[in-house]
Amino acid sequence: MTAPGTPAPPTAPGPPENTALKRAIGPRLLILFVIGDILGTGIYATTGKVAGKVGGALWLPFLIGFAVAILTAASYVELVGKYPKAAGAALYTQKAFKVPFLTFVVAFMVMCSGLSSASAAARAFGGDYLGEFTSALPPTLVAILFLLVLAALNLRGVAESVKANVVLTVVEVTGLLVILSIGAYAVLNGDGEPARLTEFEASGTGYALVTGVLGATALGFFAFVGFEDSVNMAEETQDPVRTFPRAIFIGVAVTGTVYVLVALVSSLLVDHRTLERSSGPLLEVVKAGGVDFPPGLFALIALFAVTNSALINIMMASRLCYGMANERVLPRALGRVLPGRRTPWVGIVLVSLLAVGLVSTGEIEGLGDTTSFLLLCVFAVVNIAVLVLRKDRVEHRHFRTPTALPVLGAVTALILASPLADRDADVYVRAGVLLLIGIGLWVVNKVVMATREGSAQDLPDDRHA
Repeated sequence: MTAPGTPAPPTAPGPPENTALKRAIGPRLLILFVIGDILGTGIYATTGKVAGKVGGALWLPFLIGFAVAILTAASYVELVGKYPKAAGAALYTQKAFKVPFLTFVVAFMVMCSGLSSASAAARAFGGDYLGEFTSALPPTLVAILFLLVLAALNLRGVAESVKANVVLTVVEVTGLLVILSIGAYAVLNGDGEPARLTEFEASGTGYALVTGVLGATALGFFAFVGFEDSVNMAEETQDPVRTFPRAIFIGVAVTGTVYVLVALVSSLLVDHRTLERSSGPLLEVVKAGGVDFPPGLFALIALFAVTNSALINIMMASRLCYGMANERVLPRALGRVLPGRRTPWVGIVLVSLLAVGLVSTGEIEGLGDTTSFLLLCVFAVVNIAVLVLRKDRVEHRHFRTPTALPVLGAVTALILASPLADRDADVYVRAGVLLLIGIGLWVVNKVVMATREGSAQDLPDDRHA
């Protein structure tokens, strides 16, 4: 859909010949990237916690989360088509509101969402999936060691990290196909309890039921995050104006469908109380499915899946830290690069330490909900930015989402980020502390820059000596 009254060629002008990034990502590869970025820890680790909030109607929060994700995805599609640059939400915020501090807050919240997501994945790694092999190690210690190993891989180089990501994405998709196959077998054989699919855990009706569903949806939304990262590949994608609408919508639709089906299978085969008690809920589905699939093999697949999510998010957070340092909104020291490997080692160390700190503050549910809360705040800003930027016309044709979608996207994001979503207070505290750390770094950077500028002005000018 194109902006009305835009007399322009059908595609965006090509990049300049000396562009620093190679446009190597085609339409199919971009679709796979989006799907791989969304799939992971959310569905493997938080399904049980969502069931604990809503009961047997586990599929409903994922269905609502799917609808909310589509609304915000439409806004991202319009903006990446309009401004095909690799800066995502921070770029859109700056163009819409032109308030550098707000832009910094949005960028830092995106970075922190990656850290809390990686921490949730680390907690999942040290839980029941690993417990299928050994229970001798304390889960918190395992989670910390897990993050340190990922930091070492990240320090070694981006090529190694990306190659590992491709392999792990294939593995995590295989695991979800196993769950769906088990569900199909159960349905064909008349197994399971269909009556559970309409049971709600929330007592009573009205407000209690609504807040229970909203709380489950806010937590379940953690499974959908990731599509927003793909817009950072705009400068490396062939014809992004045409490619991104299809890739993002297909990616969200495929993952949303898989999530709802996995939720249906999980509730059909396993009681919600059993799912809630497990940090490896899909392992419970495998054990209850009546199929001779080795639980140990599925546990190994799940460990690979949560590793992939953590790796992607640590990479993203460290590169955002590096980029903000180079843009002089964070101390320049955070942009230092490791000689030889050319990896942003100071940024990697900082985000890894923050992730280790987060692991020590909560379990999977709290950390996953923190990720959702941070990104829901960002998504509200992005949906509003779409409407503000309607006055900014560009010369090329691009997708234009119906105005009602970003309005609904902003409203639903704000509702799910509000106390109506029945989340624990520690989620707000954790997010607030992270934001205060970022603001502290921003203030330090401002003071250092002002001091340097003052010192430079005090130096004698010897040009006329």
